[in-house]
Amino acid sequence: MDHHSLDEFRRRWQEELAQAQAQRKRRRPEAAERRARRPEVAPGRGEQASGYLALAQGLLEGASRPPAARAAGAERQDAASRSRSPPARDGAGGAEQLVDQLIRDLNEMDDVPFFDIQLPYELAINIFQYLDRKDLGRCAQVSKTWKVIAEDEVLWYRLCQQEGHLPESSISDYSCWKLIFKECRAKEHMLRTNWKNRKGAVSELEHIPDAVLCDVHSHDGVVIAGYTSGDVRVWDTRTWDYVAPFLDSEYEDDEPGMQPYVSFVRINSSLAVAAYEDGFLNIWDLKTGKYPIHRFEHDARIQALALSQEDATVATASAFDVVMLHPNEEGYWQIAAEFEVQKLVDYLEIVPDTERYPVAVAAAGDLVYLLKADDSARTLHHVFGQPITCLDVSASQAAFGVKSVGWVHEGNKILVYSLEAERCLSKLGNTLGDFSCVNLRDSPPNLMVSGNMDRRVRIHDLRTSKTALSFSAHQLGVSAVQMDDWKVVSGGEEGLVSVWDYRMNQKLWEVHSRHPVRHLSFTSHSLITANVPCERVMRSADLDGFATHRRHRGLVHAYEFAADRLALQSALPACRASCDSTAGSSYGLALAFPSDSA
Repeated sequence: MDHHSLDEFRRRWQEELAQAQAQRKRRRPEAAERRARRPEVAPGRGEQASGYLALAQGLLEGASRPPAARAAGAERQDAASRSRSPPARDGAGGAEQLVDQLIRDLNEMDDVPFFDIQLPYELAINIFQYLDRKDLGRCAQVSKTWKVIAEDEVLWYRLCQQEGHLPESSISDYSCWKLIFKECRAKEHMLRTNWKNRKGAVSELEHIPDAVLCDVHSHDGVVIAGYTSGDVRVWDTRTWDYVAPFLDSEYEDDEPGMQPYVSFVRINSSLAVAAYEDGFLNIWDLKTGKYPIHRFEHDARIQALALSQEDATVATASAFDVVMLHPNEEGYWQIAAEFEVQKLVDYLEIVPDTERYPVAVAAAGDLVYLLKADDSARTLHHVFGQPITCLDVSASQAAFGVKSVGWVHEGNKILVYSLEAERCLSKLGNTLGDFSCVNLRDSPPNLMVSGNMDRRVRIHDLRTSKTALSFSAHQLGVSAVQMDDWKVVSGGEEGLVSVWDYRMNQKLWEVHSRHPVRHLSFTSHSLITANVPCERVMRSADLDGFATHRRHRGLVHAYEFAADRLALQSALPACRASCDSTAGSSYGLALAFPSDSA
């Protein structure tokens, strides 16, 4: 018993002793009258209970004292007991009898004093809300009253919300939230097992025969792809409906094959956006139809495109201008802000969770701009001759890779800036290779993952400004990366997609395709990958067969780990390296040995 439990036990027994003494004081007049009528009466139950309560209090006090003080106290108690006890009963025997009587009386009690405390139900719920699922399970085994409190729907609904299960539901949607919590935990465990064992369904999204894939983006299972033919297609992998609709670009029908390439595509929960090589921008509403609701034109080619994941804000960069588009209260699209920068923009991101005015971060050469719709362009970072190699933003921070160039090579780094204070918070890494990708928005709190052209994936701890983990991932450099609370998924320039358990520093499995991985996004149950060709020149269908055409056009894969089907049974060429296989079976060969079929 620790000191805290001992103090609690002593406090409760002291309260019980005080109650017994108060009862004894109230009964003294009646006892005096009875003694006057009957001179010799055996001691009552209340006096005996007060005796062993006092004994228990003395034993507890002695247990908390040092051994020397405990021995001195025992001698004093023995002397006192000898002076009070009759000659026929010694001190040790009397103490043992009182302890035995205490145990027997406690066993006969219906209500244990420790839990015989009447509290309002709402107050008990407020106390129990600070317990986790394990503590609630233990409390439910104490008594029937505690079981009712520990299984209250409010407590288990709150646990579901805290762990991210059914975040958009209300407490009235289900009748037993404890059962729902158990089912969500079991599903989460099943999904994690499927991720580790490569168990699920894999599908290839249908391509356009006479076009090469240009760009891919996804959001919450909805995938958008743009092609060299000017076509834009959308798939909803949540329903497994792969008959993807075409989004009409409103080009003239008398110009077949003359439509410009699609440069960039972006999508969120309600909008789809595509930028073309000729400077045009189309915006579609996914709920109204396949025709654009707004069309915007730049004088030059669009170099960067960004779409907010929360609202209807679009940002484009063309030549030396950055334009933010946003619909007004009546639904008409208009220019919310326009900025002029000094160099051509390479990377453009919209800051999430901005309250009133949209905010964007743009990287142009060796300059990083903070663009607020209600203010002019402000320089967030500038070091002459050190270009920016990658960019990502969160609600309060911006992270970008900086390439060190010059006679004194200080090493390539990732700088993390505070968007509110507009100052550098930390400098991460010191590598010879360029940082090619960084993911700050989707990473767990205080962590960030990055990919480098030195073939390594790094996990950075933002609290200590140090690299927490680094592992060699891809032979030709890392092109895309994302992480959650236990795994990292990375894509390489050689076309390899790898899944890692970074807690064990171990590769779980990998999948290979011909072209570099340009887009990678996953949730707890799905994974979207896109292998986009570097060359956007279509080979002649007369000279090449279908297999050659398939290799050169690019691929989009959708993985669903909630389905109970092995990935090896799908039609896709999956590389077969499992987490427990040997190094010799990781060459992308569909071996038929038992060690490769796990």
